[in-house]
Amino acid sequence: MRGACILEAKELATAICAAASDKKARDIVTMDMTQLTPTCDAFVVCSANTATQVRAIADNIEEKLAEAGVSFLHKEGYREGEWILMDYGDVVAHVFRQETREYYALEHLWSDAPLTPYED
Repeated sequence: MRGACILEAKELATAICAAASDKKARDIVTMDMTQLTPTCDAFVVCSANTATQVRAIADNIEEKLAEAGVSFLHKEGYREGEWILMDYGDVVAHVFRQETREYYALEHLWSDAPLTPYED
């Protein structure tokens, strides 16, 4: 477990998924990274149609987790709104514009990671 966090990794991933879902993120999945990288336990990956929606999803994740006493360690890509990465230590959220998600294909790149689709 990396970083100081009030929530366990699974709870953190679920909270990120729920916050993304609140803003109509599409194709939300959690990727179990525990056997693949020492840097985190999970990726949460989701997508949106526009850069504006990508930013709204990231803003909501940040707001909802802050309400739970959790803040990110690092965030990048916000200005462009194509791919916003939010590092919460044990869980890294990837919020993509749909075309950018297809281009980078994290699910394919990390194809050994078990995927769990989010269902709200």
